[in-house]
Amino acid sequence: MKMLLLQKKIVKVFICILSLNFAAAQTKDTSVKKYSNALNFIVMGDWGRFGEDHQIPVAKQMGITATAINRDFIISTGDNFYPVGVASEYDPQWKSSFEDIYTDFSLHWNWYPILGNHDYAGNPDAQVAYSKISRRWNMPARYYSETFNINGDPSQQVLIAFIDTNPLIPEFYKSKQYGRNVISQDSTAQKKWLVKILTEAPKSVKWKLVVGHHPLFTATLKRREAYDTKAVRKSLKSLFDKYEVDAYIAGHDHDLQHLLPEGKTHYFVSGSASEATPIDRLPFSKLASSEYGFMVFSALANTLYVQAVNEKGEVIYTTEIKK
Repeated sequence: MKMLLLQKKIVKVFICILSLNFAAAQTKDTSVKKYSNALNFIVMGDWGRFGEDHQIPVAKQMGITATAINRDFIISTGDNFYPVGVASEYDPQWKSSFEDIYTDFSLHWNWYPILGNHDYAGNPDAQVAYSKISRRWNMPARYYSETFNINGDPSQQVLIAFIDTNPLIPEFYKSKQYGRNVISQDSTAQKKWLVKILTEAPKSVKWKLVVGHHPLFTATLKRREAYDTKAVRKSLKSLFDKYEVDAYIAGHDHDLQHLLPEGKTHYFVSGSASEATPIDRLPFSKLASSEYGFMVFSALANTLYVQAVNEKGEVIYTTEIKK
């Protein structure tokens, strides 16, 4: 009899635990968190597909999220137009893959794009030229930098260097697709410029971020030791370490990643704004997700918050980088 009562009590306790866990799961908040006094921006990449695949639902969610966080601007990590970039600043793809897709009012703020390898298959300088046509498209050169005030305070700033990784890949110079365009870019001059930007940053700069298309590290099986990944790692890793870059943000791989190898620099990949592909993990992977989506960065003077958001608006990963 005592054994039966004990068994009943155990069953009741087990049911209570299950109920509590279910309730907790039901009430878990997966919505994007807003940091009111921060510099808030969205990072997305690998997107221009004429609205095909998941470009439209991701764009819709970007609009919702941009409104919720009161975004300051949007960053594109490249491969802005598939399959072979744009032919000119008047190419119809500007309308069909960009203007007609990212229509929400909250996305009519400044965009800061960089060039991906698919963009180099077309006319990369046409994307620079479009800056004179579009109010929101800001690409003054193939590589450039911007300094942003945190909460309007010029004594607390974020420096972002927007670089062009395509000419850093030796194999591209032999390519029929990319060769004619990379040969016109001086990769040595770009690296000297980047060093100058990073070393001459004033004391007001609290965060040094670099945005480039190709990742230095990736958990994607076919690309973790691919020629382009190894080339940009060889070219940039020691530079990031020496000049204490806080984070390098890339695209190219169609997924969402946060990697923290040896060193100070955090590595992020945000390249699933229209297509998502399978991914694995590395020993230093913090996030490795093949979901469609984008990332939200929120910078305060002493903390950089990063949220990975899927196309349903669910935050699938959060992290904080402290000074």
